Amino acid sequence: PAAQAQAPAPNASVPQQAGPQPNNPGPQPAATPMTAGPGGGQPSWAQQVHRLAEAPGEGQPVAPWKPPVEDIFQAAARRQASARPANLGKRLAARLVDSLVLGAVTAVAAVPLGTKAIDHVNEKVDAAKLSGEAVTVWLLDGTTSVYLGIVLAVLLVTGVLYEVLPTVKWGRTLGKKLLGLEVRDIEGHEPPSFGAALRRWLVYSVPGLLAIGIVGVLWGLFDRPWRQCWHDKAAHTFVAG
Repeated sequence: PAAQAQAPAPNASVPQQAGPQPNNPGPQPAATPMTAGPGGGQPSWAQQVHRLAEAPGEGQPVAPWKPPVEDIFQAAARRQASARPANLGKRLAARLVDSLVLGAVTAVAAVPLGTKAIDHVNEKVDAAKLSGEAVTVWLLDGTTSVYLGIVLAVLLVTGVLYEVLPTVKWGRTLGKKLLGLEVRDIEGHEPPSFGAALRRWLVYSVPGLLAIGIVGVLWGLFDRPWRQCWHDKAAHTFVAG
């Protein structure tokens, strides 16, 4: 029988690899260091987080994760919308504080002018007595009306500075701040506009000078659901607690 040629034995010095090999394999990534311990040779938690964070891009800084926080403006809007009419006792106490402040400022002008008005009327009475005739002495004349007008002007200006402007800007005066109250518009639950705040002050102060304002204040005892007094109804506002 013819001798069969044997294939040359493979070179033992060249390792043989099964399957197709890439022409130019790139550098292989370094293996993540392993840590021994309770994980049984698995990467630590910090290493796993670091490897996952670097997966989207190479060398890019990773922003730390923060828990979701409620938007402060939305939270304020919800608190504002959930306001309820204030307790009438607190409202009365706040109004008492504001009235004391307004009265003290107005008295600075009212006391000296009132003294002059009284002296002027007494002089008219004395002159009528000396005349020996029946004379009608009017308490309100050209002189006393000027004094009264000045006092009312001081009261109006003080009310605008102390009551109207703080209500427009913050929704409350000093008395309401001490008692934790706020004046708000019924529809938007926000501080009223300047026109509404001025109307609110005038409807409260003018009837108060005429002694019928007590009826408007007591109206809040029976009004529902906002417990509005006359000045609140005129300005479309309510006092929130």
